[in-house]
Parts: sequence; structure tokens; C-alpha cells
Amino acid sequence: MSDDQTITIDGKTYKLADLSEQARAQLANIRFCDERIQQLRNELAVSDTARMGYSNALKRELDKAKA
Repeated sequence: MSDDQTITIDGKTYKLADLSEQARAQLANIRFCDERIQQLRNELAVSDTARMGYSNALKRELDKAKA
């Protein structure tokens, strides 16, 4: 880790090298959570797209049954 890396929290900038080990651990936990949230958002988008496809396929099948 470079000594000039910084992070801004609530408008205040901190040098990563100056943070305590516990603060860096909490930062790592936050980053992990952010990555997991993004992964879940991506999974939701995929599932939502698939659901729309299934819904369209069902509508086509129902339209065939009417004909």
C-alpha cells in the first residue's frame, strides 16, 4: 500500500497509512459489503430480465391456446 493513498469519509480525507489496524479492518468490511451489494444487484437484474422473458413466453403460449 502506498503511503499517499487516501480515503474520504463524510467529507474528510484520511491517509490509509495513518489508519489503525482496526479502522483498516472496518474499511475492508465495508468494501466487502459494497462488493456483495453490487453482486446482488447484478443477480437481481439478471433474474428480472429472465422473469420478463418467461412472462413473455407465457403470454405467447396463452395466446396460442386462444387461437
